[in-house]
Amino acid sequence: MTHTREIYLDHAATSPVHPEVLGLMLPYFGKHFGTPSHPLSFGDRPRAALAQARSRVARLIGAHEHEIVFTSSGTEANNLAVLGVASAQKGAKKHLIISSIEHRSILDAAHHLRDTGFEVTELCVDSRGLIDPASLKAAVRDDTFLISVIYASNETGSIQPIKEIGQIAKEKGVTFHCDCIQSAGKTAIDVNDLHVDMLSISSHKIYGPKGAGALYVRDHTAISPLLFGSDQERGLRPGAVNVPCIVGFGLACEKAMIDLEKNSGYIAGLRDMLEHSLEKGLPGVRVNDRDAPRLAHLSSISFEGIQADSLAAWLDLTGITISARASFYSKRASQSLAALHVPPELAFGTVRISPGWENTASEMKKVVEAIQATVKRMRLFSDTLGGEEACIITFAEKKDLKHALANLEKEGFTLMVTARPLELAHLTGLPTAVAIPGKRQDEAGRLLGSLGINITGMYGIKGLCRFKSEKEEQFWDKVKRIKEEKKE
Repeated sequence: MTHTREIYLDHAATSPVHPEVLGLMLPYFGKHFGTPSHPLSFGDRPRAALAQARSRVARLIGAHEHEIVFTSSGTEANNLAVLGVASAQKGAKKHLIISSIEHRSILDAAHHLRDTGFEVTELCVDSRGLIDPASLKAAVRDDTFLISVIYASNETGSIQPIKEIGQIAKEKGVTFHCDCIQSAGKTAIDVNDLHVDMLSISSHKIYGPKGAGALYVRDHTAISPLLFGSDQERGLRPGAVNVPCIVGFGLACEKAMIDLEKNSGYIAGLRDMLEHSLEKGLPGVRVNDRDAPRLAHLSSISFEGIQADSLAAWLDLTGITISARASFYSKRASQSLAALHVPPELAFGTVRISPGWENTASEMKKVVEAIQATVKRMRLFSDTLGGEEACIITFAEKKDLKHALANLEKEGFTLMVTARPLELAHLTGLPTAVAIPGKRQDEAGRLLGSLGINITGMYGIKGLCRFKSEKEEQFWDKVKRIKEEKKE
């Protein structure tokens, strides 16, 4: 499988479409473009393809075909689960339980319900990132209508005690929803064994196309639609279905199920190799939730004394893609890590690395070497800068940034590739910049000018290599709100 990245390690965010999946999809964009709801022969082929895809998705999670409701994404599936079950209560029950580590599509939906009169209990996780089933059981009330707990943390991959939680929900007569968007196709899942009433999955996490997801809804689960207009998908999701993407989704599920055990073991080996090598080669490295049962493809690693988004930006220039899980400049971005008990000084240096089955051991070795070299250089820059002002050099195009980087290094500048600071968020151009000590700003300007390298600006920033105080965060939050109000 090929794509534009030299080494892609962000499969927890999205995955490339499997070539066989793409091949199966293509005829449904043109040759078989009818809708499955067409009553005559024009709808026969799309109708059969939709039925086959529904069967493939159902088999992945041990469900019946008619219990699968197709959506446009995992986010829509999560919203339909939470808001749809709440709507079906018609005011009879007003309490729901979620965890503090849910995806935003669950958290925001629950918070919306809270704003409209519902009560929400948000359960914290322990030091291993796990929910305590006893605490959950104690939180259930007579008016509890829904429990929604993610199968595994999107941040660290720690797997929750879903079967125990499902048993509690079953005993209490409470509808139980589980977000399996990150875990379906990566680990064995059976809706009956887990005692779940609803379960969300997504296509693009398992080498299928974006634009397709599904919500498993057990028979007799009380749920109401959020959209209206037609009776597709059991009346829960009206509108013309996205046949090409759903067809691809179905095949992606089938291939994930066939290769699950082989891929899981292989990917876990890549993950472990990466973690152990980084810990051995660098001081101040922490693998988060290592002691908890984890998904094979997900690793959360914190590096002391660096900015995660700057590390990701620097690696990006070399063709390596990882995910920065906290911005050095945004307090809100670290809330999910705080819920997992990652201290602030480490949260700002936390990245998520998620390999796939197309990655190799030789790639992991290259990534380890690149991260070790980059972290050392970032720490050196921080030590050199101390409390002095940094000069941030911004660019419109990546070629100019790379040219500038090479020549500044050649001339012996201590520097760092950085994500553009919050103070410069209003600027257009690349989100990536170069930082040098402020006292060498004029010298750098003359050098880059003599070489004809186009820059969009040079800015002095204090406190580049430290996380900001709460008062500073509040100030920049206020600045952001004022800017948004002016745009409106």
